[in-house]
Amino acid sequence: MKKDLHVRLSERRLNKLRQYAVDKDKTITQVIEELIDTLLETK
Repeated sequence: MKKDLHVRLSERRLNKLRQYAVDKDKTITQVIEELIDTLLETK
């Protein structure tokens, strides 16, 4: 089951994220999930 995540971003960062998603033909959710998957595991 998916959960919601609410974050506050500056307009500049939000626009950058939106443009990146458009350029890669992905949703913002896909971009964020893929970024999270690249993070190193912490113990």
